[in-house]
Amino acid sequence: MSKRRSWTKFASGPATPAETRCGLCERQVQQVSRHHLVPREEGGRHGPTVDLCQPCHSSVHLLLSNRQLARQYHTVEALREAEELQKYLHWVRRTRVERITNRRRRR
Repeated sequence: MSKRRSWTKFASGPATPAETRCGLCERQVQQVSRHHLVPREEGGRHGPTVDLCQPCHSSVHLLLSNRQLARQYHTVEALREAEELQKYLHWVRRTRVERITNRRRRR
């Protein structure tokens, strides 16, 4: 397990669909990770979090800067409405993908 992301597999027996739902795309998935709605480097270390599947978590950080996340998209509802994520969300909701590989752009 990496220090940067804490992947969560719920250990309370067999997983139920309610336990493994992504907070952004709302798909049932096997694993989720905790996403700080206000990035830690922008002061959100102890702020609200949401559990996201790996494709959503990677795509959020690929398509939006930490500054944008802190200022414009600090709620799940705002993230779901983000224009930058609409094409991705349309695609992922129709797909059974559990993992994707996309690299964060260099800044």
